[in-house]
Amino acid sequence: MYFNDVHIVYYIIIAIIGVFTGQLIDWANKRLPEYKKVFTLDIFKEYKNEFKINYLLCAVNAFINILILYNIGIHDTIISNLDLIKYLVLTPMLLSVFVIDYKLQIIPNRLNLTMFEIGLIFTFIYGMSNVAISINMLLGMIVGAGIFLLITFLGGIVYGKEAMGFGDVKLMGVLGLYFGLSNIIVIALLSFLIGAILSIVLLLTKIKKSDEYIPFGPFIVIATFIMIFVPFSIILNSLLAIFTLGLYKR
Repeated sequence: MYFNDVHIVYYIIIAIIGVFTGQLIDWANKRLPEYKKVFTLDIFKEYKNEFKINYLLCAVNAFINILILYNIGIHDTIISNLDLIKYLVLTPMLLSVFVIDYKLQIIPNRLNLTMFEIGLIFTFIYGMSNVAISINMLLGMIVGAGIFLLITFLGGIVYGKEAMGFGDVKLMGVLGLYFGLSNIIVIALLSFLIGAILSIVLLLTKIKKSDEYIPFGPFIVIATFIMIFVPFSIILNSLLAIFTLGLYKR
C-alpha cells in the first residue's frame, strides 16, 4: 500500500522513530533548562526513577514526522532526500523550543547551539551539490538574526527594555540556516502575525495578563512548521494580502 508514492512501511518506521524521539524530547526538556547533559552515562539510571511516558509529545512528534514524509516523499539520492532528513531532524528540536519557552520563557543556549551545529552540517552538504544553496542558507542566518536583533535594539531604545529575548534572536539565526534568505523573512513576518493573533486570544481568555510576559519562541515554531508544509507562494500571497489590507492583488 502506497501513500503519495511512499510505501506504508516507511510511514510506520517514521512514526515509531517519532514516538521514541518524542520521549527523548521530554527528557531533554527536563535537562536542558537545568544546564545538564541530555546524554550521560547514567541516563538509564537517572531516567528510570522518574520515567513517565509523555503521550502527547510522542503522538505529536510521530504525527508531524508522518506529515513531513507524506509532504516531501522519498527520492532516489541522498542529496534529493536532504529536505526530508533536515526537517525530520529539526522537528524534535522545534518542539523542545516550543515547550521550554512556553513553560519557562527561555530557549536554552545548548538547544540553539545544537540546531546551529546541525544546520552547518546541512549547509556544507548542500554546498557539495550547489554552492548557491549554501550561500543562501548563510544569508538566511545573518538576516534572520539581524531582523530580531534590530527589533531588540529598537525596543531597548523606545521602551527601555528588550522587545525580544536573545534566545529568539539566536533561534531565528539558526533557522535561517535551514530555510534560507526568502523563507526566513516570511517566517519572521508570519511569526509576528501569529504572535499578534494568539496574544490577543490569550489576553481575552485571561490565560495571560496584560502585564505578563508572553514568550515569542512558540510563535516562531508555529510559523516554521507552516513554512514546512505550506507552499512558499501561498504564504507570501496571503501575507501580502493581510499586511496591505487587501490592496495587494496578484
